[in-house]
Amino acid sequence: MGANRKTIGYSGTQISTGSFITDPNGLERIRSLIVDDIRTAVDDAGAQGAVVAMSGGVDSTVTAALAVEALGSDRVVGLGLPCHKAEYPGVSEARTIAEGLGIEFTEIQLRPLLETFEETVASELESNADPDSSGRPHERNHAIGNVIARLRMCCAYYTANRQQRLVLGTANRSEWLLGYFTKFGDGAADTCPLGDLYKTEVRALATQIGIPRRIVNKEPTAGFWADQTDADELGASYDVIDPLLQRLVDNGESIRDAAAALGIDRETARSIAWLCAETQHKRVTPPMPAVGDRESDTGW
Repeated sequence: MGANRKTIGYSGTQISTGSFITDPNGLERIRSLIVDDIRTAVDDAGAQGAVVAMSGGVDSTVTAALAVEALGSDRVVGLGLPCHKAEYPGVSEARTIAEGLGIEFTEIQLRPLLETFEETVASELESNADPDSSGRPHERNHAIGNVIARLRMCCAYYTANRQQRLVLGTANRSEWLLGYFTKFGDGAADTCPLGDLYKTEVRALATQIGIPRRIVNKEPTAGFWADQTDADELGASYDVIDPLLQRLVDNGESIRDAAAALGIDRETARSIAWLCAETQHKRVTPPMPAVGDRESDTGW
């Protein structure tokens, strides 16, 4: 089962352009909208509840908490899906969160699956790899990281299929605009409750709904390899990225003007803007050649 993946929009909040939604009243409206949308998505799909892959980070924690508010603890399932030792503390945190929310939580070790994949698939394909790729070791890291993300989503959808639930994505607007997610991995979900909120706003919402400070302030990471952080991967922290994206995407400012207004170097601004433009293909439905005068949108 599964509805078409969508990202919730919050234009009805009447927050002025150029400011993040961090005030209590604005956050309360957002909270209500997300809760209502989760409930409506599950009810419209005739589903029994929702599945959330929980990493112990702020995004998945907020998603799980709002899902419980929308559906009740008995209709939400949390999954801990570690693949590396570095992820174990996060999964332990996720289990503690799940216990506090009163939801069912299952931990599945993905390392054996990844090892099998590397032995049976990657080993065969690596023999045909570009001989120059040895000088680009991070490319393989990213490829394997994408495999891990897809294995996680495979587990989430298996759970959803077997238990008649919807999969709730945990990506935020900052990640979405930068393409900082895996196609058909963490980018594949039935609905993305936080998809229209910048990381800055997710943190503010987390504080508003009482998520522990240690989770709100945790260094963001995708957990694909040891010591990986979002800031290292993206080239800047979200404190820099979010205001820049807001100016570039929401306000339509030039890279030069946005960088000058924020006091950041133009090279960093160009790099962030390039990520946004280069990953546009990840945010759209795969293209299909038109046949005759048929409607390409099949949402009839």
